[in-house]
Amino acid sequence: MKLHGRTYSRREIEARVGRIEQVGGIRKLTLADGNENGSSVISVRTGAGLAFDVTPDKGLDISAASFSGGSLCWQSASGDVHPSYYDDKKNGWLRTASGGLLMTCGLINVGAPVESGGQNFGMHGRAHHTPARQVAAEGYWVDDEYEIRIAGIIEEHAMFGGHLRLRREIRTRLGENRISIRDVVENAGFEPCPHMMLYHFNFGYPLLTEQSELIFPKGSVRAIVDGIPVEGYDKWTAPAAPYHERCYYHEPEQEVDGRREVTIRQPEFPIAAGLRAPLAVTLSWKSDTLPRLVQWKMPGAGLHALGIEPANCGVEGMEIERQRGTLVMLQPGEALEYEVDLTIT
Repeated sequence: MKLHGRTYSRREIEARVGRIEQVGGIRKLTLADGNENGSSVISVRTGAGLAFDVTPDKGLDISAASFSGGSLCWQSASGDVHPSYYDDKKNGWLRTASGGLLMTCGLINVGAPVESGGQNFGMHGRAHHTPARQVAAEGYWVDDEYEIRIAGIIEEHAMFGGHLRLRREIRTRLGENRISIRDVVENAGFEPCPHMMLYHFNFGYPLLTEQSELIFPKGSVRAIVDGIPVEGYDKWTAPAAPYHERCYYHEPEQEVDGRREVTIRQPEFPIAAGLRAPLAVTLSWKSDTLPRLVQWKMPGAGLHALGIEPANCGVEGMEIERQRGTLVMLQPGEALEYEVDLTIT
């Protein structure tokens, strides 16, 4: 492995530490304060600067994420609130959404709350507030590389209301600054079921400042709400109060090996002791199952976040998607695979 600018064998690393967590690895934690009480966290450090927290009680989403001590993401004032506080009615999702690096939206509905087939589906679905089961968190050697793997199952099910099963695997490696997410969503029921999926990545300060450069794939951009200007979608600004959120649909033309990507470049990212260095964070994904790109721009005061959101749908809700003829329906036993990677250079 390459670590701290040198190449080491497994035995050379093991000779230098008492336990591998001295340089990086996994720790399981339980939060114990306020509405976070009882929430579990899997804390990951790669030893190369990247650190992040996976939340098994909230869909195996990723909460805090940092590089060399500087945050990469925006976090909600709600914190890693326990899912027992979740309100699934209408916009109740907003009260307990944690923010963080990744919130998974779906599995049946994304975006606006809707009533469909006699059932109510709240904003952005249930995935972000559903505890995972069969959770595995392990670090292990493969030759001279130390692999880190977190996996589990999230299910959305209601009697007479569909049954979707998400199998998630999050991987990284000691000495690397990369997170790989591999998801499989299958219809475990016996009737066709709507399936909407959106990966809500939330980037924030100090990765985002007025100096940051937002690089989107070439293509057309349009505002979701009529009258919202498109100009400035690729610029970041100082916090403003009030600021009304802006959402855009991107129609990218560029693909490399069936993948699309968005990069955020920060020329002066704080790394330690007052020092700064250029940093680039790239989010890439397979576009065959995630053909849509949604951007949420919210440089408000307190809500100072940029959402980069690969998806298989829009954000107006299930019925709008159905009317457009773009609603994904999974047949019984059918499955879709998703690949999303975040890389720091």
